[in-house]
Amino acid sequence: MANYPRYAIYYTAAQGSALDRFGASLLGYDAYGGDELPFPDGLPLDWRDLTQDPRKYGFHATLKAPMALADGKAEAQLAAACELFADLARPVPAIQPVVDSISGFIAVIPTEPSAELELLAAEATKAFDPFRAPLSPEDRARRNPAALTPRQRDYLDRWGYPYVFEEFRFHMTLTGRLPAERREQVVAMLRERFSATGIGPLEIDAIALCRQENPNSRFRVIGRWQLQD
Repeated sequence: MANYPRYAIYYTAAQGSALDRFGASLLGYDAYGGDELPFPDGLPLDWRDLTQDPRKYGFHATLKAPMALADGKAEAQLAAACELFADLARPVPAIQPVVDSISGFIAVIPTEPSAELELLAAEATKAFDPFRAPLSPEDRARRNPAALTPRQRDYLDRWGYPYVFEEFRFHMTLTGRLPAERREQVVAMLRERFSATGIGPLEIDAIALCRQENPNSRFRVIGRWQLQD
């Protein structure tokens, strides 16, 4: 079994921003305060079930997947590494966000790939890996390696997560995996709600350190740092 607490490096929208409120309200969870939130009116009756999986993680995009700390590493050291990482001069990625289906679930994703965003994710994968404890056999099995491509299995074994580098796809998840017959209707509904927020081009301008205390708890933001350009 995985050791706890677990930590992850995410992109999270600024606390209280339109994007933060959009995602947090739809998931029914505020990862900044750790609070349950009421769902907006007009959602499907089974919305709580449809959002059960992403609710555990809060509204985010993964830059370094959840991990237990390696022996000899401490939370304060990881937070210091986040600050150093954010202070490195690099182009701040910008995307045009859209709601769409990705691998069967619904998420906020870029309308087109961003080389700067892919570079940011690759740098995060490498920079924070020294803090990662090796995957346990149980955690590796939970990733269902037989269903992964050879490259994804290699990445799982080397980096603890299969969707890095060429396999990375930026996404801020809004639902769990939906049956094919539900996706079109849910995408249309969420696109309408997203359009009503007036959110336009989005700078991926910060990283957040998030912590999960135990298997039954949700991830919470414990630090957030602005990226320097």
